[in-house]
Amino acid sequence: MNSIVTSRLRTLWRGTRWIDLAALAILLVSGTLWAFQLGFPAAPQSFFFILACLFTFGYLSVRAFLWARQNLLWSLRNRLIVAYIFIAVVPVLLLLTMVGLSAYLLYWQLGSYVLYTEMQEREERIAQVAGAVATSYAIEMASGKSVAALALPEGVPTFLQAAMAELPGLKIESGAGENLLRAPDGSLRDRFAGLVLTNGTLALRAVVARPIPSGRLVLSASVLVTPELMETITPELGPIQFDVLRPTTGASTLEVPVVINRQGYTRVQRISTKSRSIPPGINLFDKLITGITGMDVVDTDRRSRGDVPSRVFASFSTRPSLLNRRLFSPLGDLGTIAVTLLLIVGTIFLLIEFGSLVTGIVLTRTITTAVDDLYRATQHAQKGDLSFRVRVPHRDQLGALGASFNSMMHSVGLLIEEQRQRQRLEGELSIAREVQQQLFPHKLPEVPGLELEAICRAARVVSGDYYDFIRLSPTRLAIALADISGKGISAALLMASVQAALRSDVLRHRGDPPGGNHFDFNTAEIVSHLNRHLFRNTTDERYATMFFAVYDAEMRRLSYTNAGHLPPAYVCGNRVQKLEAGGMVVGLFNDVPFEQATIEIAPGGMLIAYSDGLIEPENVYGEEFGAERLIDLAKSQQNASPHVIAEAVMRAAEEWSGTPEIADDMTVIVARFSAGSREPHA
Repeated sequence: MNSIVTSRLRTLWRGTRWIDLAALAILLVSGTLWAFQLGFPAAPQSFFFILACLFTFGYLSVRAFLWARQNLLWSLRNRLIVAYIFIAVVPVLLLLTMVGLSAYLLYWQLGSYVLYTEMQEREERIAQVAGAVATSYAIEMASGKSVAALALPEGVPTFLQAAMAELPGLKIESGAGENLLRAPDGSLRDRFAGLVLTNGTLALRAVVARPIPSGRLVLSASVLVTPELMETITPELGPIQFDVLRPTTGASTLEVPVVINRQGYTRVQRISTKSRSIPPGINLFDKLITGITGMDVVDTDRRSRGDVPSRVFASFSTRPSLLNRRLFSPLGDLGTIAVTLLLIVGTIFLLIEFGSLVTGIVLTRTITTAVDDLYRATQHAQKGDLSFRVRVPHRDQLGALGASFNSMMHSVGLLIEEQRQRQRLEGELSIAREVQQQLFPHKLPEVPGLELEAICRAARVVSGDYYDFIRLSPTRLAIALADISGKGISAALLMASVQAALRSDVLRHRGDPPGGNHFDFNTAEIVSHLNRHLFRNTTDERYATMFFAVYDAEMRRLSYTNAGHLPPAYVCGNRVQKLEAGGMVVGLFNDVPFEQATIEIAPGGMLIAYSDGLIEPENVYGEEFGAERLIDLAKSQQNASPHVIAEAVMRAAEEWSGTPEIADDMTVIVARFSAGSREPHA
């Protein structure tokens, strides 16, 4: 693993250019300066420096994206991981973030609403106290009493005692706060209630005006905002703190000013609860909520000093469980059940999402592992290692693909082995062909008054046809043509056996016999010997057809024995004689009688002997080339040389079939007889 990481880091370093290093340096310097400015906000900032940082960050982002696409995203596993992150993980994280942020803002807003509502209730309570006292005073003064002689009406002390229990430090003044009844347009109001900042002290104050016979009665009720008062505010909010801010006048202060909408403020008062604490969370989702809300305040010290008002910010710290207690308090126990059900549903959703995440990771790993195994298998195959097999851990489509790949590699290995064996066999067949070519006559013998030509074309590498010319004497020549049953190497081996046996037997009788009888050489006897040899040394289904003849140029006679072979044709002018005498094929039976026949050869005569592969080719209509067409073609070429006639016959048979491949071995022998030294005997 470390070597892989080191290799990738080296590759990354080699691909880094000088402009990349410069961009990294600029980014590091900008980060350092940004951190410095966080500690020293008054440090100057340059627009061009910020612009350069933005361009540098954009350039590095593009370079990082291109590098990741070329290196990290090359792997299918990384691509699927990135796709899964963007398709599943990122939306879920964004959704959870939105839910968490929405819940935080909701509870913040709920806490702010509760705090604002509590302050409004206390303002209304003070206004009610001030209105009740003012109304009592107005009734007394309507009866003729003066303000100086006025005493609190009966029952009011009890009312004030109840109000002071809720509003500690309640103070009532007559004739004070009339300036708070003046509206911004200059008109006078009958009532005012709210937060008032006087001499740097924040208070809840209500001013009420009542008509009296002598004019207008103004009564003020106020309560200083103290820690004791804040302790009476709803306990669900936890610790509460009020910050009273006044716009900065330009004078230097010891405290760092607060900037709101480019307007500096100085804190003139901070009021906090003393005995409140935040209880621990009751579950994982019961997080700390810290909120802040603004409240309107009337600053009597600078009411005529411009349009920028003073501000009061109330902050609090609480937990969702405390606010839920306040929110669902009308429901009683049902509220707790509703919150519990909500948490249970949320937990179930999280578990489902976690299960989906785990399932996605497992499926992604399964897919990428299978693809990675296939990729490594192809690399092994490229190196020639066909023994590598893909692991098949699961019975799914990917497992079936891996099994198919293993089967394919096994088949490829077998095919390669077969190809090697075939190449070895082809090499051996090539050697066999060379050996077989040595069995055919390398040079046509020269006999007075005789021209010869022989052509053998094998259907496969080696041939099962056999032809031979054996010179018996200066004027006598043995001619042999055989067709071995079967094709290929087995027929070629039997052909070699026939050639060896025939030549051995023929050469025993080589030379002129005593007494000068040139025709003591019996072809039937030679064929009979060959028949017994094949019968004893081959299986029952192996045999051969054979035509064996001896030509005596001096006597101008041809003695022959046809052992089941296609009858050769002796052509002389328009006369055609088929040489059919002899017997059955050789090699099937032990003692078979064969006979010899003799024909007289006229000057200009021609002998054509052939195998069945020459006359059996069929055209597109299923018609065979046939012996008659062959003989007619030979008759039309009587004046040509034996070579021309043999080539013409071969070409005609191939053109008749219309295909370059031949189905059987094709062999033809053409012997042309010219005028001899003496006339033939009668």
